[in-house]
Amino acid sequence: MLERLDFEAMTRRAAKEIASGQVVALGPGIAEGVTGQVPSGFDVWFLTPAGTLAYGGSGNRRETVSWVSVPLSTVDTAAVVHGGHVDTAIIEAAWVNTQGDFAHWTSGATPGLNAPGSAVELAACSGRVIALMRHTRADGTPNILEASPSPADGHACISVVVTDVSVMTIEHGQITVLETAPGWTFDEVVAITGATISPAANLVEMTMDAPIARAQPRQKVYATGLEAVRDIPNGAMVNIDGFAGPGGMPHYLMVSLRDHGAKDLTIISNTAGITRVVNFGTPPGRQAIDHSILVENRQVKKAISSYPVSPSPSTPTAFELAFQRGDVELEVVPQGTLAERIRAGGAGVPAFYTPTGVGTLLADGKETRTIDGKEYVLEQSLKANYCLIRALKADTLGNVVYKGTSRNFNPIMATSAEVTIVEVDEIVEPGELGPEDIVTPGIFIDRIVLRPADFSPYD
Repeated sequence: MLERLDFEAMTRRAAKEIASGQVVALGPGIAEGVTGQVPSGFDVWFLTPAGTLAYGGSGNRRETVSWVSVPLSTVDTAAVVHGGHVDTAIIEAAWVNTQGDFAHWTSGATPGLNAPGSAVELAACSGRVIALMRHTRADGTPNILEASPSPADGHACISVVVTDVSVMTIEHGQITVLETAPGWTFDEVVAITGATISPAANLVEMTMDAPIARAQPRQKVYATGLEAVRDIPNGAMVNIDGFAGPGGMPHYLMVSLRDHGAKDLTIISNTAGITRVVNFGTPPGRQAIDHSILVENRQVKKAISSYPVSPSPSTPTAFELAFQRGDVELEVVPQGTLAERIRAGGAGVPAFYTPTGVGTLLADGKETRTIDGKEYVLEQSLKANYCLIRALKADTLGNVVYKGTSRNFNPIMATSAEVTIVEVDEIVEPGELGPEDIVTPGIFIDRIVLRPADFSPYD
């Protein structure tokens, strides 16, 4: 009888499909063993079934390194997946068909009752999905099929299948065998497959001990704020934290953005610059740096904000004056709705209904719906091109610890931008931050800047 690959060999082969720099989500079962096949020095984040983000590698017969782990709540885990932050998902399937449909092994283990768990999210929301599975059941019945034998847990999701006898791709209803297990021929794989399959032009036998290419972790630490913001283009949408006082605002990055000079910016901010006029938390005789420096430099085209005006008509903000001149546009959003629109943008929720603003000017032109006798207004989520945030510490992987009022909008803003840049007082090595202290995991942080020791957040 031909020898089939064991689970360890299957996960080793699946690990070769992972590219450096990826976020890889693992389903329960065989897939969890993939973490043990990635060597140290490989730049990969793993999202585990238990809801832990883990960075590191401890491959078989390779040196062992310490993992850097960040625990997530179930809600945050789902947000990572739904928000489109997962590059590759690896799941264990019970069966796969020629369309890339699949049933998860947990559904296969409970005939007549679908029980896919997190596999539905992973398959639907990840950039690429790899199925690990036995090629046949214990009785020899094929698991690679032409049509679905039971309700599917995902439709047209699977692109790569690693079984105990082969590696296959699925594309446009065609299954192609790329590799066969040692000792197996293509015809022998055909004989135990319940679907039409074709050999690749360069069909080869697996070489299980082929090394995984090493890659240096992506360097996230930038020398200066100006270097970190240099590619922000004209017309970009930018998240910038801000509340009533100066705490929590990325003052150094805002100065850097001013010096960079990008124009026609849309800024998403709670206040759009009132700290300069209210002086809350500002030392006597000083003026806090806030969004006003961008407005005064004529870089802002529009603000999406909750409270962009001064509490006193005698001391208007720079944004107020610009608005009165007709130089800028304004979209006013209730504070809680603003927070949820930003959070939804990071969590992959395109829109949501809320009772806030119903019957007011804020609901004009927006869709409304009555639910259980109460009227709600539909709000669109917000996703920025760039995000400038402030934190206390970060490690070189981008895991972030906040302090005090920097916990207001910064954490949710970090998740809802294409590029997030964090300004910190201290940068440490991986493993030096307590897992329970980390609020924003490194997968959301693209660039890290150390605030210069001689920088003052006040004019």
